[in-house]
Amino acid sequence: MSASASTATTSSAHSATSENLKATRDTAEKKKGMSWRKAFWQFIWPRRKHVAIGLVLILISRLASLVLPGASKFLIDDVIVNKDMQMLGWLLGAVVLAIAVQSVTSFLLTKLLSVEAQHMISQLRTQVQRKILSLPISFFDSTKSGALVSRIMTDVEGVRNLVGTGLVQLVGGTITAVISMALLIRISPLMTVYTLVPVGIFAFIAMKAFGRIRPIFRERGVINAEVTGRLTETLNGVRVIKGFNAEEQENSSFEIGVERLFLNVKKSLTATALITSSSAFLLGLASAGIMGIGGWQIIVGELTIGEFLAFTLYLGFMIAPIVQMSNIGSQLTEAFAGLDRTQEIMDMAPEDITEERPIRLTSMNGDIAFHDVHFAYDEGKDVLHGISFEAKAGSVIALVGSSGSGKTTIASLAASFLKPVEGKVTIDGQDLSKVSLASYRQHLGVVLQDDFLFEGTIRENILFPRPNATEEQLGKAVEAAYVSEFTDRMELGLDTVIGERGVKLSGGQRQRVAIARAMLADPKILILDEATSNLDTESETLIQKSLNELVKDRTTFVIAHRLSTIRQATEILVIEQGKIAERGTHAELIAKEGRYFDLYTYQARI
Repeated sequence: MSASASTATTSSAHSATSENLKATRDTAEKKKGMSWRKAFWQFIWPRRKHVAIGLVLILISRLASLVLPGASKFLIDDVIVNKDMQMLGWLLGAVVLAIAVQSVTSFLLTKLLSVEAQHMISQLRTQVQRKILSLPISFFDSTKSGALVSRIMTDVEGVRNLVGTGLVQLVGGTITAVISMALLIRISPLMTVYTLVPVGIFAFIAMKAFGRIRPIFRERGVINAEVTGRLTETLNGVRVIKGFNAEEQENSSFEIGVERLFLNVKKSLTATALITSSSAFLLGLASAGIMGIGGWQIIVGELTIGEFLAFTLYLGFMIAPIVQMSNIGSQLTEAFAGLDRTQEIMDMAPEDITEERPIRLTSMNGDIAFHDVHFAYDEGKDVLHGISFEAKAGSVIALVGSSGSGKTTIASLAASFLKPVEGKVTIDGQDLSKVSLASYRQHLGVVLQDDFLFEGTIRENILFPRPNATEEQLGKAVEAAYVSEFTDRMELGLDTVIGERGVKLSGGQRQRVAIARAMLADPKILILDEATSNLDTESETLIQKSLNELVKDRTTFVIAHRLSTIRQATEILVIEQGKIAERGTHAELIAKEGRYFDLYTYQARI
């Protein structure tokens, strides 16, 4: 579910989340892609020393490779004809030295540029991951986690060809081609001109083909992200899939995605095959022409056999980088397609912008107030209609009502996950939309209905908000949340590995770990969303005691369907259709015999 624009009358107060997401999509649609100029300044220029050294090394390597064609000419025209053993020795020495230089420069190139390229990939992955985590909740509500993993891990890999050996080989090869062409003209201008015609046609075809391939690669990134996202969902929901015997359904869905990916790859392979076959045909024609022209010039005495051999070898050095375009060009095109998608992420506005949120909270009392708050996830479909109430520091505000009434939305606004479309939420009198999120959320703690646990140990999950907490602080949280009630029966205790999403624990055990985590965080503002929903009656009794301790001196918002858990709340708000239908303490609302009375007595009968 993604936030979008509200009505024209409330557009000036539209939530930043909605604006950011919409602006992001508009930018992505209008974006023409990463340009060479931008890529140069962003990726190549900061590593100019590495690239410059790489160019020098590739140039030395290419120049060394030109020794063999020149030596071949002297071998045939001078050494063999004159039976000059001394010159043969010099030639062999020069060739061996050239081979050694090529080997050393090749090793240094790989060590220097390939390693630097991988370093750049790791840095870029870190930047993209950091950027993604800075985006608003609405972005994650509308984007699959698997797709984001693809963005972080796969899309950035192609950048290695900008700083790695790919670009350097292309540039170095081009320089070698120019030098080789000068040597070819010196040997035979006629054969050189004849060769340049098919080579020019091939270069033209290749440039046109790469222009068509780039959108294909960009589309491939989108498809790959979708397939990865669906696969991630499938693996995470394997119990549901097996429970409903839906393996074939998921297999079919994955097969459709893989087929789309195959058809995309097929398009790119067709384009690259066109380039390869064109190069083979055109360069074959060039070879046939050279054979004819060279043979004629040798017969009439205008060309020696050694010069003809040197010409054919030099020709290989001139043509090689052009032929390599089918490989390196595809790599660079794929790199730019990945960078296009990466840039879409990097251009998104984060939720915590200093200019828009200049207020930093150095301390917090914990008074939260809603002032005529309206909110809509979709344009024209308000979820909240003029919500107003005050939560004094240390008070417990319970939100009750039917599903979809707006309880979670109110809690999300209090947690600063969302911003009002109209009206405002204040913390200690300050407009929360102007407060730095980092300074606010350091005082925030959450316990959700389906609270997320990380793969690792119970200890690591409880220590998540305060990794440097002492054993004494950890022990207090463990005891207060009654985590020790089940960890004492485990062989490894708190060091028990709980699996992905805490799959090895029961629902009640996961909930208690989440409560212990919140206790250790020691927040000023606490959000409890169905915190006792996964507990049996015995566990609920234990947890209710710990929650009573947890909420002391904290401003707490409790969302609860089980009304027996909120009898001690400072104020209970009954939310219906986005409005506050009733408010008061448990006793006051029971005395009114209204909506709350109906809900409570209905549950009591159950």
